[in-house]
Amino acid sequence: MADNSRFQISSDIEKYVDLTLAQEMSGATAEQKVNTLFKYMEKRGQSRYDEVVTQLEHALQCAALARKKNASPTLITGALLHDIGHIILDEHNAREAFLNTDLNHEEVGARYMEPFFPESVTIPIRLHVPAKRYLCTTDPSYYDGLSEASKRSLKLQGGTMSDEERKAFEQIPYFEDGLILRRWDDLAKVKGLDTPRLEVYREIVQQCLQ
Repeated sequence: MADNSRFQISSDIEKYVDLTLAQEMSGATAEQKVNTLFKYMEKRGQSRYDEVVTQLEHALQCAALARKKNASPTLITGALLHDIGHIILDEHNAREAFLNTDLNHEEVGARYMEPFFPESVTIPIRLHVPAKRYLCTTDPSYYDGLSEASKRSLKLQGGTMSDEERKAFEQIPYFEDGLILRRWDDLAKVKGLDTPRLEVYREIVQQCLQ
């Protein structure tokens, strides 16, 4: 993973990171990178994100919402990959301490994808967790619409923001994309929803590679 001070991951967390995806994508052609990424998501994304959807189903639902809104290719790609950190860390609801220990999946996912995608993809990935904190701070009704899993993890992730944190968040590039992505994230937990498959996003993801 690239060494970038904005995406600091402690050694205690980094030991859980699966490096095989990055190793296989490094030095590959754009087509090979997408092949490797999609195969990884298909294989590792079958575990449950929560009670009703798998990691892969959640990613596809989120990307479908972005595509339906005619979002930019980078934001659609960010929506598809926003929880890649959970998969890389092998976090899912069958794992002991999932949602009880914060491994900063948003930071892991953003930093992991940084060598392969521009900031317009990776920063919204990084921001989708603090975006929840921001929205809970600025929109009191937002909390009521969160899933039980999201409500449980909010306190662990820092709770609502202070005025200083809110102002700092608003200065981050692409913070508005992070807020949009967060709202799609919240909606992308529908049991049995029929969505387009990964292959639909091949060209979109490939054109975002750097």
